[in-house]
Order: sequence, then C-alpha cells, then structure tokens
Amino acid sequence: MPNQIKNEAEKLFDQIMNQMENNRQNLSVDMLTHINGLLHKDQKESGHSENPNTLNIRVHGGKPLSGEIEVKTSKNAAVGLLCASLLNKGTTTLRNLARIEEVNRIIEVLTSLGVQIQWLNHQNDLKITPPERLLIENINMEAARKTRSIIMFLGPLLHVFTDFELPYAGGCNLGKRTVKPHLDGLKHFGLEVDASENGLYKAHVNPRQPRKPIVMIERGDTVTENILMAAALSTGITIIRNASPNYMVQDLCLFLQQFGVKIEGIGTTTLKVTGVENINQNVEYYPSEDPIEAMSLLAAGIVTKSQIKIRRVPIEFLEIELLLLEEMGLQYEMSEEYVAHNGYTRLVDLEIKPSQLNAPTDKVHPLPFPGINIDNLPFFACIAATAHGRTLVHDWVYENRAIYLTELTKLNVKVELLDPHRVYIEGPTRWKSAEVICPPALRPSVVILLGMLAAKGTSTLRNTYSIARGYEDLVSRLNLLGAEIEIFGGN
Repeated sequence: MPNQIKNEAEKLFDQIMNQMENNRQNLSVDMLTHINGLLHKDQKESGHSENPNTLNIRVHGGKPLSGEIEVKTSKNAAVGLLCASLLNKGTTTLRNLARIEEVNRIIEVLTSLGVQIQWLNHQNDLKITPPERLLIENINMEAARKTRSIIMFLGPLLHVFTDFELPYAGGCNLGKRTVKPHLDGLKHFGLEVDASENGLYKAHVNPRQPRKPIVMIERGDTVTENILMAAALSTGITIIRNASPNYMVQDLCLFLQQFGVKIEGIGTTTLKVTGVENINQNVEYYPSEDPIEAMSLLAAGIVTKSQIKIRRVPIEFLEIELLLLEEMGLQYEMSEEYVAHNGYTRLVDLEIKPSQLNAPTDKVHPLPFPGINIDNLPFFACIAATAHGRTLVHDWVYENRAIYLTELTKLNVKVELLDPHRVYIEGPTRWKSAEVICPPALRPSVVILLGMLAAKGTSTLRNTYSIARGYEDLVSRLNLLGAEIEIFGGN
C-alpha cells in the first residue's frame, strides 16, 4: 500500500509541475487539500497512525518565554559515534549522550549484535562494550528499519564480515533519498551491495585499500562518516574529496583521532586519513552541542516574542543563520567564545530579545556547511510567519519537506506552495490554535509545535514520535521557560 501512495504522490507532483510550467498557475486549495490527504494517508499506512500508546501534546499557547536553557549534545553526532564504536574492540564511553529515540533504536541494534550497553548515570554517560564476535545473524531488523542511521553500519562492518545483510534505511519520510553515494564511496574498500526483494541490502566484501582519492558526488554528512569509518581501519592513506565538513563529521574525526587515526583537513572539504590496522582501546569522548536544537530554541524565542538566554550554542554552525536573522531585525547579545568538552568546538551563550522582524530581501535556502544548515531551514518557515512581508523558503534537498510546511496553514499561517520544494510564507501571522497530526518528519513536526507556542488558546499535536526521535525532554524543558505544554496518551 505505501508504494501505491508513493506512486499517487509522484503523479500529483508531476501534475503540479505541469500546471506550473504550462499554465503558470499557483496551486489551488483543492490541490493543497489533496496533498495534505496523501501525507496523512502515508502516515497511516507507514505505521505513523495514532494508537493507544501514542504520545500527544496539548499546548496552551500565546505565552511569552523567559529564563535560560542549555543546548543538549548533538543527535546526529550521537548516532555516528554509536556506529563508530563498532570499530573498537575495547570499551567506548560516550559522555552526556543525547538520550533520544533515534539513539535508542541504534542501541537496540547494537544490543542485538551482542554489544553490552550501560547507561552509567543521570548525566547520560553511556558505556559500550563489544563482544568477542558480533552476532550479525541476530540483528534486530525491526529497530534497524526505523532509522536511516543503519546505513552507517556499512563502513564499520566491512572490516568484520565478508558477507552480511542490513535492512533498508528508514527514518524521516522526506522523499527520495538514495544510498548510491554511500555505495559509490565504499566500493573503494571492496564493498559490493545488492538490494534484495525482501528489503535487505546484501553486502559482500573483498577488502582492499583505495587506489585513488575518493571523490564524492555529493557532500553528504552520513556518506562522509561512512567513508571515514571505513578508512579508519584501512592501513595506508585515504583521501576524501568533496567531504562534508559539518558538525557531526567533525565530532567523528575527533573521536577517531583518539584511536591513533590521523586525519588532516578537519572542517574542510578534503580529508586525508591515515588508518590503523587494529583498534582496541578504552576511550571516552564528549560529543559537542547540537546546532539544530540551538536553532529550534532560537526559533521558539522568536515566534513567542520572548527574551531567553540559550547556553552552549555551537556558534560555528549557526553563524550564517544568525547573520540572516540579524538582517531580518533580530536583536540579540552574544557572549565571548569558549570551548566545548571535546576540546575543539566553539561555543557561546546567546540571549535573544523581542524583535520586530521583516522578510529577508532574498530567498532562504540551505547549502552545505558553512551555509544555512539543511536541518535548520524549516525553522525559517515559522520565523517568516512572524515577519512582515513575503518570504520564499526553498528546500531544494528534499521533495516532501516543503509540503509538510503547509500544515502551518492550520495555525492560520499564509503558505503558498509553489512546488514540492518551494513555499511562500507571508506574515505577520495572527496565530490560531488547532489540532494537527505530526508529519512523519522530525523538523517540520517541531516547527508546528513552535507555531502552537505562539498561538493563543489550546492546540493539540498528535503522534509526536517524530519529535522524540531527535529531542530529549523538549516539552519539559520548554515548560521550564514558561511554556504550558502537557503530554497525554492517545485516544
């Protein structure tokens, strides 16, 4: 059934594009309703429908926030480091790890392979002890299918097995997300993968050292991490060109260096990796703070016209976003920089103030680091809804995500969908409360929650698993800032 929905959606997208190109017409309300129906139908058929165990959120909005909040460590760094722990025959301790559903799914997979996992304390320190032999035949397929991060098992496992199987990657429903760049990069290490009809990647490895620099066709984060993990245990030098220099990649590089892996070019698009023959060490590592959560908290303050202080913001990965917000009229104060626990990442404390925003003069679109982060782009939708004027948000990366932003219309935001990648948002918005089902995508779900914080009255956000995938205790932490949000069970 999901394939039928996918085909129906693709036909609808073709109709959209034909209408735009040939008739030069904007989308009708009927067309938007049809799209919205498809999205919710897709949620239901993909297992996102509400059930008695589903957690929902009730938001009593229209209240300003105040106080201070500290940014948690990175979700995307956490999953990469968990996958990289498979390289180590010794014990890995990850300090202050993000305790979120995406991490829980990877932990379930690791446990099924025989890895011992132990949460050590309330500071979210996690101890990882590998078995003598990884039990790949016992892999928890159900947990693995729920996370796209499972694709990052390829890099470590190609050093362990000559033949193994992994399920197709899951995670957010954001359109067509090919794994071809992963396979193109890892084939340099002798990995060949066939896709079976029963939803499995069948991997075969004929180990070898890359014979030439690996040039990536796209500057993907997880692709770069996968190649880095493969290179870590490949003796000799691996050169990766067009590599992602993004925050989670930097964390992984710093982690691998603790094992004696030499990496030159951290933070650039060319990485030179000198691998080691064996990794068997007891190490600990502190992942850095999450720039996407920092942007979420920043947006929460903006849409509620609040004065809040956000501590431990990884400023290197928010500088462009802040520059654009400053152009739009945001007033803020920033502390002197200090260093994260990983000894490398630059942090600041950021205090934002109630501000009158205007729409930016140009479109808002993401770029690979150091541009506006792809995951930060959706937050500009709710920010644009508070600004005076018309903002074009161009999400060129994913086919579906811009469409999910049309859910903001239920909160009285003026959203004009141009095609599957572009929306016009006109503000300022007179926010109204509403009941909305979470889209099966993390960031758009949080954007809707932030809009509900701004809307006077009581709103309901149903089936919030998407948010739990990437945020730890978000509701309780927002409540500490003065929000009034309740969590309740389905039905």
